[in-house]
Amino acid sequence: MLIPLQATKSRNKQSVPASVYIKIKTLAGKPGPKHQANKVRIPTNRVTAAGLLIALGIIYGDIGTSPLYVFNAIIGGRTISEDLILGSLSCIIWTLTLQTTIKYVILVLRADNKGEGGTFALFALVRRRRKWLVIPAMIGGASLLADGIITPPISITSAIEGLKELPSLGIEDGSNTVVIIVLSILALFFFMQQFGTASIGSLFGPIMFLWFTMLLVLGLIHVFDDLAIFKALNPYYAVNFLKNYPGGFWLLGAVFLCTTGAEALYSDLGHCGRDNIRNSWIYVKTCLVIHYFGQGAFLLAHRNGLRITDEVKSSLSINAFYDLMPQWFIIPGVIIATTAAIIASQAMVSGAFTLISEAMRLNLWPKLKIRYPSEAKGQLFIPAISLIMFLGCAGVILYFRKSSNMEAAYGLAIIVTMLMTTILFSNYLVLNRVKSIWIYIFLGLYLVVETGFLIALMVKFVHGGYITLIIGMLMFLIMYIWYRARKIKNRYVEFVRMEHYVPKIQELSNDKSVPKYATHLVYLTSANNPKEIEHKIIYSILNKKPKRADIYWFVHVDTVDDPYTCEYKVEHIIPNDIIRVDFRLGFRMEPRINLMFRKVVEDLVANKEVNIISRYESLASSNTVGDFQFMVMEKYLSQDNELPFMERVIMKLHFWLKDHSLSEEKGFGLDLANVTVEKFPLIVAPVTNLKLKRIITEE
Repeated sequence: MLIPLQATKSRNKQSVPASVYIKIKTLAGKPGPKHQANKVRIPTNRVTAAGLLIALGIIYGDIGTSPLYVFNAIIGGRTISEDLILGSLSCIIWTLTLQTTIKYVILVLRADNKGEGGTFALFALVRRRRKWLVIPAMIGGASLLADGIITPPISITSAIEGLKELPSLGIEDGSNTVVIIVLSILALFFFMQQFGTASIGSLFGPIMFLWFTMLLVLGLIHVFDDLAIFKALNPYYAVNFLKNYPGGFWLLGAVFLCTTGAEALYSDLGHCGRDNIRNSWIYVKTCLVIHYFGQGAFLLAHRNGLRITDEVKSSLSINAFYDLMPQWFIIPGVIIATTAAIIASQAMVSGAFTLISEAMRLNLWPKLKIRYPSEAKGQLFIPAISLIMFLGCAGVILYFRKSSNMEAAYGLAIIVTMLMTTILFSNYLVLNRVKSIWIYIFLGLYLVVETGFLIALMVKFVHGGYITLIIGMLMFLIMYIWYRARKIKNRYVEFVRMEHYVPKIQELSNDKSVPKYATHLVYLTSANNPKEIEHKIIYSILNKKPKRADIYWFVHVDTVDDPYTCEYKVEHIIPNDIIRVDFRLGFRMEPRINLMFRKVVEDLVANKEVNIISRYESLASSNTVGDFQFMVMEKYLSQDNELPFMERVIMKLHFWLKDHSLSEEKGFGLDLANVTVEKFPLIVAPVTNLKLKRIITEE
């Protein structure tokens, strides 16, 4: 398994102090995402033209495609009037300002974790403050996953529905033609995920720049249809709309769709840098606001007094977005809109892959197989999540059939994520000793605003909102079961002091009457304290079947709050006999223990701290490296348990998930040819009241 840089026959008996963690700078093999330890990358905040273009391509897909459906959701079933258009437009402008500009662009982007952002990056910053903060982190992560399932269908369907503007095609709302086109695009889209986006990713920025420029031009052309539209800049119209317009408050659910991609600004912080996001947002917001002005002015000038029912929308081909385009531009417009929607979907799917990989490292999700389709940084593909998302997207398309129906299911999940971000960011402010008055102002303002949006969105629950909530709850349950089961198991894991067993292990190592199990025996341990070890490992070495080895290695992996930390520490418990290696890996680093352990051994051999030459005389003479064998202790739930009902259910579900997820050895990136899996029963609550009576027979 191991090919050392150099080997030495000398046995260095001097213990080497190891109080300092050493960065893993290089690993055997070609650099790239498959060996993430090569690159400890902290994203730069330097503003560059390339950085701004990348930000356009990666971050703004979701919020940038919102003009496709926001005003359509607002006017559906209502009569076009000045109160409706000015009031709702004022709500849109100030929602973008409060939620996106102030909360995310100005405030939340400050909470970067070594340049990284997102729900779990923020949780990693604050998790040591309060244990219960894991709950809002899990809820926020689960809601983002649910949002990732509804975003591709609504964005792509809204874009394709522009074909209704061409009467010659005879396409109607919810027609099979639209459904088939959207399903075909989604099938091809998810099929291509396994190949990565490195080859076409460079096109995302220019395409999104074209999209936002198109929004800007269309808005500028029609903003002069009714210049009274600029009254919407006054927040009075928003307040008056919410107070006096019939059902105005409940329309906040439709207004909220304008800011559904705001969370992506923070989630993708690591790809672009804070200053690139802030500067590019100026252009993006300008394009969006002017385009919304253009839609509002067109509606006031050409649709005033018209009640927008489904029949009217169908017969007159009313679409607040596509109505701004001249007839000759419909086909190019649909192509550009569909491409932008696909890019928006790509951002959501890539974000879901990253989110799940982080959750796995934080022990909040079962281990799944991760592939790296290209050498580009951050490119990863999780087949199981891709399949789940495709089935979810296809189900949404087949169930709702048209974008106006999907609007009812959209928004609920993302407002929950925003609420969780508010809670986590408030704790971040406390940790950074911000004055209490500012924390209370932030918390009070956004809890009121976002709770208002949540209440308004709940009216959509019975019209399809329950779909995203069900998806989000399923995702949260998986996280909660995995997290809670780990806590239950940890209550009953027995650790023992290492020094009590060191003499026995040494004695076994020197006892030639016991057949040698391996030259180097490597155990993965969960003991944080280097002076302790799990009792089950000692039992495996000494009792179950004595395992004699020349050198015993105990490897511990600790996930730290810094996303790209990649360090190790070595402790020579008994030089050249018993060695402990501690890895400290960031929550975005892949635990390729096989490669990392190889690098550690190479370093130790180079420093003459360990002799890995085979101890067999016939092999030692030719400097043959001894064999390495990894031991993985796999638990199964014993029948001999007395657990409360809920904990018993959680443990059953945990082991069911474990059976359908990646095995421990694959999850740690071990070479299966050198791994032995040893099963042992997990008795989390031993039976104590067993009544067993002996029968004595009389002769």
